Amino acid sequence: MTSLADLHRTAGATVASDGIPQTYTTLAAEYQAAQTAAVLLDRSHEGRVRLTGPDALALIQRTSTNDVLKLTPGQGCATVFISPIARILDRVEVWRMGEDVLLIAGPGRGEAVRAYTQQNVFFRDKVKPLDVTGETAQFSLHGAHAESIAEALIPGAAALPVFHSLTGTAGGVSFTMGRAKPLMGGHFRLICAQSDAPALWSAILSAGQPGGLQAGGALLYNLLRIESGTPGLGRELSADYIPLEVGLWDEVSFVKGCYTGQEIIARMESRGKLAKTLVKFRLSAPAESPADLTTNGKRVGALTSSVTTPDGAHYGIGFVKPDAAADGETFRVGDSAVTAQVRG
Repeated sequence: MTSLADLHRTAGATVASDGIPQTYTTLAAEYQAAQTAAVLLDRSHEGRVRLTGPDALALIQRTSTNDVLKLTPGQGCATVFISPIARILDRVEVWRMGEDVLLIAGPGRGEAVRAYTQQNVFFRDKVKPLDVTGETAQFSLHGAHAESIAEALIPGAAALPVFHSLTGTAGGVSFTMGRAKPLMGGHFRLICAQSDAPALWSAILSAGQPGGLQAGGALLYNLLRIESGTPGLGRELSADYIPLEVGLWDEVSFVKGCYTGQEIIARMESRGKLAKTLVKFRLSAPAESPADLTTNGKRVGALTSSVTTPDGAHYGIGFVKPDAAADGETFRVGDSAVTAQVRG
């Protein structure tokens, strides 16, 4: 049986050691497709943990920032596991799928999230966390025509709100499709059994051909992430920051019961003061990150992610003090002559 990685290589993709394509054609062609049509990315390296048992949501409720008890089958939300001093451990998406709950974490974080949830299982809890990253595959659709392609795969998908899902069949393969927060255009996650992955990948590309769908790689994902200002694992999503500093206000509940790190979060929210806040930048030239941001020789923050698009635009994400976060504020990047201008 042809593996998914072999399918990518046969199609001409440059594939990393984890089996994920870095580029399929060229970054320029893939970026153009995302802007004008749609792209399909293999995101199977993102961690997936299935929680089985009636206490699955209760476990996530007491260990993370968002209110997950309200979720009904077919619904999801994003939430953050934080330390007792409110530092980010992992950001996950929580999808309720029938009686089970699926957690989608960052690349390579499946086992870490499973272990963290397992260590927080109480003696009488009826819940079992299972790392199913290797048993499943995960793809993502992005771009201007993503909705129409999703609709071609599962009728009704184009009307899905963010963090709602449907199940369907394509190419003889059963899969789940959910709408996630956008990077460029629509954003849909598709998950199936690992053994069905090559067939589903091919079926999606076939269904999307009339809409100009192209395959893309991880380099494109990183470009779209930074251009859209989306925080990334190990860059903005790290123990250096708390969720409110990263702008994840909609992933924190301020009315639910106790959870790990809640006191710090509640105190910062009530005082309305943050030490730093995440902003998007337009850079004057390519810049290495991470790097300090300064004004008049005084450090005001840090550039944490940066990228140059194929058409020559330079973007970044980083943190500055809230009083320096106004649109148009400009800073020097490290010791270089590159400047970073805040863009709203």
